[in-house]
Amino acid sequence: MSPSKTWYAAGAALALGTTLVIAFGIAALGIVGDGGPPDLLYVGALLVGAAGAALARLRAHGMAVALGATAAAVLLAGAVAVASGLAEDGQTLDVLWLSGGFAALFAVAAWAFQRSTAVR
Repeated sequence: MSPSKTWYAAGAALALGTTLVIAFGIAALGIVGDGGPPDLLYVGALLVGAAGAALARLRAHGMAVALGATAAAVLLAGAVAVASGLAEDGQTLDVLWLSGGFAALFAVAAWAFQRSTAVR
């Protein structure tokens, strides 16, 4: 397998894995509080990634941009949840840490896609 394909596969695996963990967190546990409507902010962030991937037609450079936007959307979702008071008392740091961690994973996936375009 060429280095380009390896980086692409790594980015795809990380993006898909992060998406599945967020989806499981929303469905089973709830990221903001006990779940429900506040977690729809994160669903919106995942939709940003899905729309970006569709527009990019899964090409590496477009996927890097889409996942960068997804990382920003996840950070924004966490910030909105905290700023609007949706996070319950004592959960503010949890929501911020989770949002930052998920955003970092999406950012690393974006970097891997970008590397796949640079390495030939």
